[in-house]
Amino acid sequence: MKIVVIDGQGGRLGKLLVEGVRSRMPQAEIYAIGTNALATAAMLKAGADFGATGENPVIRAVMDADGVLGPVGIVVANAILGEVTPAMAEAVGSCRGKKFLVPMNNCGVMVAGVSEQPLSAYAACAVEALAAALDG
Repeated sequence: MKIVVIDGQGGRLGKLLVEGVRSRMPQAEIYAIGTNALATAAMLKAGADFGATGENPVIRAVMDADGVLGPVGIVVANAILGEVTPAMAEAVGSCRGKKFLVPMNNCGVMVAGVSEQPLSAYAACAVEALAAALDG
């Protein structure tokens, strides 16, 4: 099972997601794709199997992914302070894999009906949703 975790900036969310997937789904191959090298390094340190940085790795990694996790900004062009290119957002939004997105306010998108929670709670919820969708 191929799980792609995409994150930017410092990779804090990506780190939490990688740790959660590794713990909950140890059989999964986890691909850490950062929009910058710092985010990629944080996710690799957290236990991802593979890592790469930039636009083309995002586009290629999501093509055959079973699940994609990251902040909601990975489907919004120019989000995460411009780190998400339009091509990245299109690739993630169009990929066949299920997307499990964490609501974060740094992309100019507010998700109505979502209560404010700590980042760790959002990450745990995304991992549980991934496991439920792909295991069952």
